[in-house]
Amino acid sequence: MRNYAKINQLLTVHSQRILALMLITLHVFLIWGDTTTPLQRTFFLCHYGLFLLWQPVWSSSEKLSKPAIALFVSVGLIALFYINWWLTAIWISILFGLLGGRVFSEETKAMRIIHILAASYLLSMLLLWVVPKLLDASQDLEAAKFVIRYLLPILPIIIFFIGKPTSKTGQLPILDFFYTLLLTLVAFILVLASYAIGTLHAVNYVQVMFIAIFGLAFALIAFSVLWRPSTRFSGVEILMSRYLLSIGMPFEKWVKNIATLGEVESTPNGFVVAAMGEMTALPWVTGVNWLADETQGKLGESSKHVTNFNFKDFHMTLHTRWQISPALYVHVKLLTQIMGEFYEAKRREETLRQNAYMQAFYETGSRLTHDIKNILQSVGALVSAAEQSNNKMSETDNEALLSLIRRQLPVLNQRIAATLDKLKAPGEEKKRLEIMSAWWKNLQLRHNHDDIEFVAEQLPRQEINAEVLDSVLDNLLNNALGKIKYQPNTSIKVEMFEDAENGFCIDVTDTGKAMDGQIANDIFKKHIASHNGLGVGLFHAAQDSKLAGYELSLVSNVNGAVRFRVELMPNPSK
Repeated sequence: MRNYAKINQLLTVHSQRILALMLITLHVFLIWGDTTTPLQRTFFLCHYGLFLLWQPVWSSSEKLSKPAIALFVSVGLIALFYINWWLTAIWISILFGLLGGRVFSEETKAMRIIHILAASYLLSMLLLWVVPKLLDASQDLEAAKFVIRYLLPILPIIIFFIGKPTSKTGQLPILDFFYTLLLTLVAFILVLASYAIGTLHAVNYVQVMFIAIFGLAFALIAFSVLWRPSTRFSGVEILMSRYLLSIGMPFEKWVKNIATLGEVESTPNGFVVAAMGEMTALPWVTGVNWLADETQGKLGESSKHVTNFNFKDFHMTLHTRWQISPALYVHVKLLTQIMGEFYEAKRREETLRQNAYMQAFYETGSRLTHDIKNILQSVGALVSAAEQSNNKMSETDNEALLSLIRRQLPVLNQRIAATLDKLKAPGEEKKRLEIMSAWWKNLQLRHNHDDIEFVAEQLPRQEINAEVLDSVLDNLLNNALGKIKYQPNTSIKVEMFEDAENGFCIDVTDTGKAMDGQIANDIFKKHIASHNGLGVGLFHAAQDSKLAGYELSLVSNVNGAVRFRVELMPNPSK
């Protein structure tokens, strides 16, 4: 196996020298002697063997199939027993196409020059030696025999002594099928045109050659002019492109139908089934199988002509009435990519819908969880106040405590009922409106046993959304009370005052340590890590305030003065 790899590498590196030897043996075969002599057939077989070493169609690292071996052997046997000038002309035309086609795919200038020299030699020998033999007009070129015999071989000799021109990739250039076929046909046309003119008109071969060459040149120039579009004519290029894009199906109509399905169908599977229905509607398609992610299906009937198409996670097997051509294969492959892109877009849409649903579910659950936490903390405050009562308390204190519990239990019952309503219908928000002065008194009573200072310049009579303000203030006060456990000297102050621009404001200030700058920046924007909670309280409080027409902000974040502010618009409930 290692020796085989070395041989393959040597053939690749010295391909230009093999090409030169191939052309030299061809020159000996053409010049010295008749094509019917055994010696000349031997030279042709030698030339054919060198061609097999050089040929660009099959890579030397690939294992030849039985049809390929049969083709090579058949060409060798025909050359051995039936070689003549007509077969020689056909053979040189094919070689000219193979060499000329590689000129347009070369990466390096040296390799391009090698193939130009080789193609020039073949075309010269074809027109100056082989075609005159077909017309029996060798006497017309008697003056050029010396050039043909002894000067034209200089071209392959130059190729042989050129250095080792290697491509950037280290591999031989890829054969361009279109240019190879085009140049082969050009060579055939030159041979047949020269033969036809020379047979029909008794003129000198030089005239025949000039008529054929200039006639072909004029035809190519005319075709190049027609190829490009103009103001009066759309151009052969556009007509050919339109034809290639409409083989077996109107391209624009099919893409429009797929785009319409992309708008109508909301699920990826529904889109794929509808698109496969469009594919089976084509007259040359008998059936189709597909596998998209974890979904598979089949429409129509199977046939012996099967073609597979793949694009990312989208796989399609097409059953047709006949074997599809290479152009149609490229066409369907493009349409498969279009279907695959639409399918991927539908999958992304479905994923986004699912994520949006889960996000809404999470936000609702998180908000309700925090509401329940606030309610339980309020209940805990009442229970703690009740536990502090003992026999030493006066009857007046017991009556005050009992009065506080009686006033707070209905409020807690309303908050619990509102939370249960949210659990039943998360999308329906119900407001609990109260007069601000009454709400402020209830807030003081709930925190009567906490070390909190309440200050109010005046108690306005406007209505507020008590449900939202209860949740916001409970969050702020519970967070501030939590600091007292770790910072015992922290004092808390709640102040209500009138603001000329924003109506009324409520400030909650504590004298504890300031928050980290990053946490202060993100506290109302997203969920943050918390050591004693879920890290979502103030985030949801800010969201609820905004929906109710209020605004929660952090106006001061320094040691000894951490201040949150709730701005109450003049009429937030409207």
